[in-house]
Parts: sequence; C-alpha cells; structure tokens
Amino acid sequence: MCLTGVDYFSTLGYQPGIAFLAAGLLSPIATLVLVLVTLFAALPLYRRVAGASPHGQGSIAMLERLFPRWGGKVFVLILLGFATTDFIITMTLSAADAAAHFVHNPFAPHWLQSQMLITLLLLTALSAIFLRGFKEAIGIAVVLVGIYLALNAVVTTVALGEVLRHPHLIPEWKRALFAQHPTVLGMIGISLLLFPKLALGLSGFETGVAVMPLIAGTDIRQRIRNTRKLLMTAAVIMSIFLMLTSVVTTLLIKPELFAENGPANGRAMAYLAHQYLGNAFGTVYDVSTILILAFAGASAMAGLLNLIPRYLPRLGMAPEWALASRPLVLVFMAVAFFVTYMFDADVDAQGGAYATGVLVLITSAAVAVVISLGKRKRRYAYMLITAIFIYTTALNIWERPEGLKIASFFILTMISVSLVSRAMRSTELRIMSVDLSEGALDMLAEDEDQVIRVIARRPQNETAADLDRIERAVRKRYGLDPRESVYFFEVEKGDASEFDCTLVVDGERLGNNKILKARSPVVANSIAALLIELERRTGNVPHAYFKWKDGNPVANAFRFVFLGEGDAAPLTHEVLRRAVKDPDHLPVIHVS
Repeated sequence: MCLTGVDYFSTLGYQPGIAFLAAGLLSPIATLVLVLVTLFAALPLYRRVAGASPHGQGSIAMLERLFPRWGGKVFVLILLGFATTDFIITMTLSAADAAAHFVHNPFAPHWLQSQMLITLLLLTALSAIFLRGFKEAIGIAVVLVGIYLALNAVVTTVALGEVLRHPHLIPEWKRALFAQHPTVLGMIGISLLLFPKLALGLSGFETGVAVMPLIAGTDIRQRIRNTRKLLMTAAVIMSIFLMLTSVVTTLLIKPELFAENGPANGRAMAYLAHQYLGNAFGTVYDVSTILILAFAGASAMAGLLNLIPRYLPRLGMAPEWALASRPLVLVFMAVAFFVTYMFDADVDAQGGAYATGVLVLITSAAVAVVISLGKRKRRYAYMLITAIFIYTTALNIWERPEGLKIASFFILTMISVSLVSRAMRSTELRIMSVDLSEGALDMLAEDEDQVIRVIARRPQNETAADLDRIERAVRKRYGLDPRESVYFFEVEKGDASEFDCTLVVDGERLGNNKILKARSPVVANSIAALLIELERRTGNVPHAYFKWKDGNPVANAFRFVFLGEGDAAPLTHEVLRRAVKDPDHLPVIHVS
C-alpha cells in the first residue's frame, strides 16, 4: 500500500490548493464529489481490473486481448502514450511541488529560491538514483508514507481544532458560499462540472494494480483478494484526508494566498503546518513532503521502466536498447526536463496534463470492464461509470487541451519509433522455439542421408498430381537424385501483428508427397527457423527451394513488415544470415 501511496497519498501535497483554485469556496463540496467517484466508481472498477489482470498488466492488457491484430496493437500504443503522459507529468509535477515546498520554507537559503532550479535538481537526483539502481531504495516508501500520513493527521487535527475554536468560520463560509451560489442544486451542478479539475485525486488506482506481482498470496485468487483489500484501504484513507484537508484549507486560508506565487499555492497543508505548529514543525512537514513527492517521481519512473519494456519489445516495436533500463532513464529524464521547462516548473499549469493521463487510463479500464462483462446485467452499472469518466475526460481535454497536446506528442513519438523499430527488427529470427510433432519426425526420419531438402510453398488447395508435377520440376531444375527425399513446407499465416511465437510443425501425406505444415505470424522467419532446427537435429546443412515472387520490391518489403509475407527467398536468406554466424552451418537457399 505504501508503494502505491508514494504516488497516491503524495497528491495531498498539492490537491487541496488545486481544488481551491478550481472551485473556490465550493472546494469541500467539489471534493465530496471526487470522494464519491473514488469510492463508488473508480474503486469497483479497479476491483474488476485486478481480477482480470492478476499479474499487474492493468487495463492496457485487457484491451489488447479484446482488440486483436493490428487494431489492438495501435490501441495499445495510444494508451501507452497517455500512460507515458501520466507518469512523466507525475515526475515533473511532483518535483515542482517539492521545489515549491522548499523555496517557501523560511529556512531555505536565499541563493536557492529558484523553483525551476530546484525542480531540475530534484529530477537530476531522481535520474541518478535509477542510474545507480532503485531496487533497494523502494523499501524506503513504507517509512516515507507512514511519516507523511502521520504528519498530515497531526496538521489536520490541529486545523480542525482551530475551526472548532473559531465557530464563526463555518457560518461565514456558508454566507459567502450562498452569496455566490444561491441554491444547493446549483452548487452540486457546478461541483459536477468542476470535477475534472480535481481528478488528480484518482491517481493511485493504476499504480495499485501495477504492484500486484508483489502482493502475497498462496494462489491467484488470494492475491486478487488481497489486492482488492489494498485498493479499498488506500481509497478510504485518501478519501478521509481529501475531505478533511479541503475543509480546513478552505476555512482557514485566505483566498488570495492560493494565488500564483502565494505562500499556500501548491502547498496548502504545509502553510497550515507553519501557521499553527511553528516553523520547526512546518520544516519537518516540508522535508517529509519533499521526500514523498520525490519518491512519487520515483514510483512513476519505475512504472515507465516496467510498462514500456513489457509491451514494446514483445511487439517488436522498440529498439534493442529499450530492454536496458539506464538508456530509458536518460530518455525519460530528458523529456521530463523539457516538460518542466515548457511549464516553467508550475504545479497548477501541469494539473491539466496530469489529469488527462490519469482520466484516459481510468476511462480505458472502464471500457475494458464493460466489454468484458458481455450481456450480464451488472454491465449497466459499469456503463454508467464509463459514461461518467468519458464525460470527465472529454471536459478536462476541452478545458485544458495542453494534456492532449503532450499526450499526442508521446503517442506520435511512440508510433513512429515503434514502426521504425518493427521494420528494423523484422529480419530477426523471431521464432522462440520449433516443436516438431511425432508425425513430422517420422517423415523426416525416412530421409536416408539426413540432408533435408524442403520446397517452400504457400498453402493451397492442390491435388497429389499438382504436387507431383512441382516436385518433378524442382528435381529436374537442380539435378536431384530421384531417390532423394523432398519435403513440402507450407506456412499458414497467422496474426501478423504478433512479433514472435513458437513454431509447431506437423506432418501429413498427400499421395506420395510428404508435407510439413505450420502456422506463424511470419512466413520467411518460420522457414528459417525450421531450417536451423533441421541442421541442429541432423548435423547436416539443409536445403530450401523457392520461386521468385513477382511484384514491386518495396511493396513486398512492406507486406513482410506488416503482413508477415512477401518475397520469401531473399527474406529467409537475410534471417538466416543474421541468425547463423558460422557459414559452415548456414542452410542453403535455392531460388529460381
């Protein structure tokens, strides 16, 4: 829970201030709407996501399964773009808010009063941690979250005591509130409209699902139950703090102090800590807030380092160096520096982009749950939840389009890099293993000299006479002995959007002809894999016979990269050349 809370609970550092800037005196009512959505919409939704992704894949994996082939892959890339937006802005916004706590502390040195400088220094420190290794440091999250929640409980309790000692504050707030909004229904309606601006308070659910592999359980069912307990506990704790902090900050802090560069801007609870508990305690609170916000960035970085390698390399849509964490750290930190510069290290300015990433991921989870429920009656409740999040996401994007702009940049970058990587990696072997059935092994054993000769053929409805004619033509063209065994190899093309697979080869006979059959996303790579496996089993170099394919070479290359087919002869040779380093073991390709 604390690992999740490093991201989730740390939003208390800036959520009350952002809520007041968005809703003003309506902040407690608008926050109540957020709490209701948290407990009765987001929580039930992610309880189902946890049940559908017990290994921490989250909503992205659910949608990938629901939308097969290239459509699903493109959808995954788009969601990864929004997820990257979410995690990058988590790093930059958390670092900016930590910097705000630092520069507003009365003991901060005069020469360290630049919020931009402190933000960049914190991001640099974060990258240094990950370049060195973060596995051991993550245990600190328990200490940080425990201390931070305890300090918030102290500040909130003292602030509530101040409200009780000054009973005139609540009537004054009510008079001012009704002066602005004469009816209760009007207040509720405006709070509903303002909800998208407060959506930062929903940031912990995707992280909660992502940590599932770390949750104890004797089996999958117990792990799911324990994850649901984690989500419930975190949501209840956060909801209590959100409500109480919104009330005390609204009643005790003057509105002008929330303004840009004001002492309560982005640090409302810290302001109360200094105001009512003294600068010494306030400094302890600032240090705790700075540390947890810095680790919120670490949690986001860990999420990126887990998410990107999990999907893109498996889909063949990332360069090989993306499997290493350190190069990715440098790339992500360069992007974080750029985002910080563009937003001038301003917490409020980044709120829209952060909310966009969070809301799109939650909305995608809602859509995945509704689709997965099929025609069951309970789907109507989740359809309502989905409608709420679609509305919230659309309104947030409409009012604060900078989030969509940043997400679009990440999406276009993700798609561009993925397509280039897919093209560059297309001639990798890509076949994880070759499984020969007993029928195939029995047929191969009939070759006396064990120099296997294979005729590559597209699967077609052909008679035994057709295959006899093809075999005679190949024997004549290459001068093969009539006693030499020849095998046909037919690859049925599967889902071309998949990058790698296990090749299962079966054997069957049609007249006197021996046919090896398989199904694979890519034809040329499968032929190469079979030839390599035959060389390994027999110790003799196999031969493969092809016919030139007519057509534009560029079009054939495109068909190979994205459809898994093309001019098989040169492509098979290239795959073999890359996979087999010893020329003495390189299978021979014949083409005519």
